Amino acid sequence: MGKSSRKKNREAAAPAEGAVGPRQPCPCGSGRRYKACHGAADGPPQAFVARPFEGLACETDLIAWRELVPAATAPIRLKDSDRVVRLCTLLPGAAPAMVRDDGAIWLGLQVQHNFGDPSRDLGAVLLKALDAEAGVVGLTDAPGEGPRLQDLIVDEPLDVTVHDGFGFWIDDVEEQSPAMLAALEQANGAVSPTARLSGVEAAYWTNVGPKEHLRWVMPEPEDDLLDALAKLHVQGKDVIAEGARLVGMFRAHGLLVPVWDLPVGTGAEVLEKPAQEFASALAEALASGNELTSEERAARSGLANRQVTIR
Repeated sequence: MGKSSRKKNREAAAPAEGAVGPRQPCPCGSGRRYKACHGAADGPPQAFVARPFEGLACETDLIAWRELVPAATAPIRLKDSDRVVRLCTLLPGAAPAMVRDDGAIWLGLQVQHNFGDPSRDLGAVLLKALDAEAGVVGLTDAPGEGPRLQDLIVDEPLDVTVHDGFGFWIDDVEEQSPAMLAALEQANGAVSPTARLSGVEAAYWTNVGPKEHLRWVMPEPEDDLLDALAKLHVQGKDVIAEGARLVGMFRAHGLLVPVWDLPVGTGAEVLEKPAQEFASALAEALASGNELTSEERAARSGLANRQVTIR
């Protein structure tokens, strides 16, 4: 085959601008190539849901727990059962769920099933746990069209407890083996100190060693939120604490998560009042409806282009 023919074939096979090539990773995050996932001829293994926890009062905390928070727990109530269920950020071995000896169910959030809809995955795991004996519960296949988490739990904010480590893994275990304690020590060694601010929703301070951050999951529509943040930036009202700086944001499960760098030694407590004041200013900016000025448009563009890594 001549060079011109090879060139034509390459051009014909190239995806259109903005499209996903068949051998590229699928944008759903499954880890599969696009041609074997949502680009497959017979359709995707399961529909991808960009905002899986939409509609839940605890949506922002669920996202924070999946992406940011090392160790936290909260009780959740089921709509059709009085079974004790404890929501956890992470379980031993990244287990999807565990049925404890007393029948309580522990449901883990930091599990990557990659079936397209984390809420449906969690719903399927929870249903399996309700029928299981003591031990680990998980999924081996896509859950299909079963109920989602929204269908199974009472819709209410979480009563959050952030832990210093994973000691809660064994708080109901009477006989703790050396292997169990060694695994716990190893897991605790990877935990960054974290605290949830009490005066606002889903804002988490963390100390990652050389830096401290405030990472705040916000439920507002992206365009509206960017407009409001740009207005506050121009007014100098986006500084959470002295020396703090809004460095950018990332997207997680359909929502934006602004990130502030904090001076080392700031801690969580001093952020409480400034965070509440910022939340009030943000609400005013969101409600103003004013068109952006040229300076605000420039600030918005800068914010939109400042993508930061999650960890």
